[in-house]
Amino acid sequence: MNTLGRHLILEAWGCCKEIIDSVDAVKGILIKATESAKATLVEVVCHRFSPYGVTGVAILAESHISVHTWPEYGYAAVDIFMCGNTINPQNAASFITQAFHAQETSLMELKRGCSLPKHPHKRKLAKKPVMRKRKFLAVKHS
Repeated sequence: MNTLGRHLILEAWGCCKEIIDSVDAVKGILIKATESAKATLVEVVCHRFSPYGVTGVAILAESHISVHTWPEYGYAAVDIFMCGNTINPQNAASFITQAFHAQETSLMELKRGCSLPKHPHKRKLAKKPVMRKRKFLAVKHS
């Protein structure tokens, strides 16, 4: 199938609360998950919420990995989007699952951009839209 990228949605339950509530741990895991997928890291940004929870985003040349955690539930929501066919987002998902010590996971994969034509330069152009003249009513302000 001709796609622009693969988007994995990972749900992870039973995660180690100390790990998923630590900015340093989440940041390190995002960096290593990027390496495990052989993707190109541009930048990692993480934020810790009060009283708990971390959001982290790894911006990649190939797209991104994002993590949102709820330590009070031992839960993490992870999105992994990788463009192209040479990078395997599954490697990043497996690494994150193990690093969070997740007891249970659910993984969904979406193929992104798969309805695009094989050769965009050969697409037929749509007809130009017809412009219609409109009459505007003048409104007097008192």
